[in-house]
Formats: sequence, C-alpha cells, structure tokens
Amino acid sequence: MSQRKPALRPVVWQPPPRPARARARYGPDPLPPVRRLPLGASGPEDVRVDAEGRVLTGVSDGRVLGVDPVGGRVRTVADTGGRPLGLCPLPDGRLLVCDAERGLLRVEPGSGRVERLLREVAGTPLGVCSNAVTTADGTVYVSDASRRFPLAHWMGDLLEHSGTGRLVRWEPATGDAQVVLDGLHFANGVALASDGSFVVVAETGAYRLRRLWLTGPKAGADDVFAANLPGFPDNLSTGPGGLIWVAMAAPRDPVLDLLHRTRPGLRRALWALPSALLPGPRRTAWAIALDADGRVVRDLQRPGRGYHMVTSVCEHAGGLYLGSLVESSLGVVPLEKAG
Repeated sequence: MSQRKPALRPVVWQPPPRPARARARYGPDPLPPVRRLPLGASGPEDVRVDAEGRVLTGVSDGRVLGVDPVGGRVRTVADTGGRPLGLCPLPDGRLLVCDAERGLLRVEPGSGRVERLLREVAGTPLGVCSNAVTTADGTVYVSDASRRFPLAHWMGDLLEHSGTGRLVRWEPATGDAQVVLDGLHFANGVALASDGSFVVVAETGAYRLRRLWLTGPKAGADDVFAANLPGFPDNLSTGPGGLIWVAMAAPRDPVLDLLHRTRPGLRRALWALPSALLPGPRRTAWAIALDADGRVVRDLQRPGRGYHMVTSVCEHAGGLYLGSLVESSLGVVPLEKAG
C-alpha cells in the first residue's frame, strides 16, 4: 500500500542564480559509457566496496546485496525488513545500514543478522535515515533527510523547502546521540575528509554541501563546503586520493527555482496532482569530485539514455561504481579513461 502524501506547507525561498554549468547540457569531461552489473532488483540507491572488494548495495525490496565485480554474481547479504539506503563498511567486517524506515542498523554479513542501533534522536524519530560515516575512533555521523516526508514522497521535501533535515552524531560506546546540524534541506550524503578533519553533508534541496569541522581551531564550527551547485547533490563518498565524490542525481530545474520564489499556492496545487503526473528530473548520468578546499576537479556527465539518476558514486580500483534510485543494476565506468 502506498503512503499517503503529507500536506505541503511551502516556504518561500530565493534560490541562488543558476550557474553557467547548470545551463550547459553537458560539462567538459564526458562520463565513459556505463557497463551494467544486473541485480535482479530495483533501486540500488547507494554503492560501496568492502575490504574484500565486494560491491555492496541496498535495494527496494529490503535486501542488502553483495556483487562480485568480475563475474557479476549477486548474493543476499541481509534483509533489513525496510528500505536500505546508505551503507558504511566497518573495519571489523560488519556493515552500517541507513534504513529509511527502520533507522540506523548494523549488519553481520556472514550470518545476515540485523541489529537496530538508532531509531530516534532528541525524542524525535529518524524520518529518513539516509547516510552514515565513521571516524577513526568509531564515532558515527548519520544524516536524517526529512522529518516531514517519507522516502516515497521525497519530492515533497524539495517542493516545500522547510528544512527539517539534520546531521546526527552517535557514540557507539555510550549510545548517546546528538543533533550537530539542524535545519538542513534534505540532508543526504555524508563523507569524511581523508585526514578526518571534517565531515561533509549534502543538502540536496539547497544545491550545496555543508561542512562540520571535527579537529583543529574550527572544531565544532560549520560552514558551506560547496555552494550553488549546478544540480541536486545526492550521496557522497571519499576516494582513495582524498577527493570527495558527489553523485549528481539531476541538473537544476529552472521551473522549480521559479516555484520557490513565487506564491506557495502554486506548489500546493502541483503537489495535489497524482504522483504519476508530477514532472520528473531530467535524465542524465553525472558525478563530480571536489578537493579538500571544495573546488570541483572532476565533472563527468553523459546522456541518461543508458543509465540515469545517479544517486551514489564510489571510486575503487581505477573505476567508478554508480548506484541509482530507479535502475535495476549498478553502473561501472573506467575512471582512467575519463577526462
């Protein structure tokens, strides 16, 4: 049974002017053709590679899958009983799973055992547990995308722009959880700097990445890591060379920007339409990479005819693994041939 749409409570917002890159159909570097790793299941929203070189993803039927990147063999690692999104392999071989319905989970890949770690913070349930990373001391940073809209109605959060997302710090040793960033516009991907000095979280609905400093003189302070992006940033990952990879699910939409500036009634009327009649994001396959100063150093894009709505990107062994909320396979591209 589909979830009922929450009523829309639009907030007027003045989006930053679209940058030139948002108006260009494609960037300077083509993304190489995408090779598919079929899964026999839909919606591999996040993709990660564990210490054994196995590619991991969670799909819409609740399973976490492990994929042999060479032979393509797929096996079920666990079944969360919900909707697994972000994944984070742990040093001991276990796996953190952000489940949009069940919260933060921990999975034992050998047995398939699923343990719930965190369901609510500050007396409020995690609305859409989205992504997580761990620091060297085991501290977990996890994003809660929206407290207003379930995953099935994620578009409502982008239309409303009420900013109910948050970044949470969870201490496994004590079980203590604390909101460290609040008021985020669809808090999504999370990545840790290669030196552990800061954590970055994507604000999909605000076209930007926020940074929380963890060490040094700015520890505890936050700022904008990258502003006015040309598309909707989704999941993040840190590459072997320290680059922060950003999956760009879709380009900026000038109509949506216009709706944010205008009377809220227009957005309420649009939201009242059946979901099948709502305009979807423009089809493309797109990933960018930023250095430690937030500068875009790779910008890889291609038409979305063969693979589209890239929601995650993971660099491994000279290539990029791609995930998508709407596809039924993982994508693979050779990074060395890009650019």
